Amino acid sequence: MNVLTCADDFGSMMTCIYEAYACRLGHRSIRLELEPILQPELFCQYRQVDFDEKKAAAVIRSIQEKISWEAWQLVYRAAMSWQPHRLDCIYRFLLLGFHFGASVTDMLQHPAVSGLFALSRNVMNEAHYFREFIRFSSAKEKFLVSHIEPKCNILTLVAPHFSDRMPSEYWMIIDDTRNIAAVQPADEPFYLTSVTEEEMLRLKQAEKEDGITVLWKEFFHSISISQRASARRQRTMLPVWYRRHMPEFHE
Repeated sequence: MNVLTCADDFGSMMTCIYEAYACRLGHRSIRLELEPILQPELFCQYRQVDFDEKKAAAVIRSIQEKISWEAWQLVYRAAMSWQPHRLDCIYRFLLLGFHFGASVTDMLQHPAVSGLFALSRNVMNEAHYFREFIRFSSAKEKFLVSHIEPKCNILTLVAPHFSDRMPSEYWMIIDDTRNIAAVQPADEPFYLTSVTEEEMLRLKQAEKEDGITVLWKEFFHSISISQRASARRQRTMLPVWYRRHMPEFHE
């Protein structure tokens, strides 16, 4: 078995898929995996693939033109999942897609297609939750900051929602898990950037509890009915791991 490995970012994934097609070793004898490889298998030949902008762009263009825009959206969302097998799942889907064309998205009975839909659905569900659960706080009264720790890489799916609703605000949504941030200057498009540990420390020092944070806490406690409180039902609707950066759950 030939195993092609690459870094855990979208451009490297697309480059790895390009190399899987170009090496002509037979699709059944190839498996794609994301680095780091913690436990290499016996009798497998591992080959590392580095990011190449032209090759990644060629794969993206081929998906959009030879399959469909819907397939491209599914592939992109699946690539944002946290599941370690997502790269190989995308590769198996594209093998079918380049053969059958746009009709591949209707072949839900095939494991490669249903698997990709499951990854995409998981990412979209988490993005939907975070659109509701994100809370902003003021940093030196100059801009708004929010911290999240999602399982999936959902910043590019969440940021357009807030860009549309707060176009004239200067805000940042920081993914603490991956040390990346979506930043929108006032009245300008948002962009993605990496955040260093030093920058993260400065941001946390600049953040403070402001009127919006206090309002969230007061609203949460004022509408609650202590006689009907049910921690079990509350965890069903709002799992505990979502609450880490929600001020209404912190004293």
